[in-house]
Amino acid sequence: MVPATALAIGLGTLSAQAQTEAPLYNPIPLPANNEVSDSLTDKDIPTGLGGFARDYLVSFKEGEQVVMDLTSEEFDTIITLIAPDGATVAENDDAPDGSTNSMLFARITRPGNYIVRVSPYAGQGVGRFNLKVTRLRPVD
Repeated sequence: MVPATALAIGLGTLSAQAQTEAPLYNPIPLPANNEVSDSLTDKDIPTGLGGFARDYLVSFKEGEQVVMDLTSEEFDTIITLIAPDGATVAENDDAPDGSTNSMLFARITRPGNYIVRVSPYAGQGVGRFNLKVTRLRPVD
């Protein structure tokens, strides 16, 4: 019979090993030209809504005004801007042109590293997409 304390210590060690071997959340830095052509796959971040998301890291300064364009011919897009504290700043499903592409305007009120999240509407779909972040009024 194994004493309970030895069993608990053994299980604690196993848990710690499993946590260190798990992949860490690591958003993809947006390239210097602020554009990316990429693919959303079933290997990306599970959304909990049956679909997947791909996150890009971008640094903004206070006062910047930006527009984010997300287009795909393979799935209905949703773009989400997430603040450094994890709060959703804004989200858009369909662009003003009536297409299923997404366009999001934002004024940055706090400087820091933001997440631009690419996901499909209603968790439906994967495939190629294009993302472009344009700084309309950059701050020096």
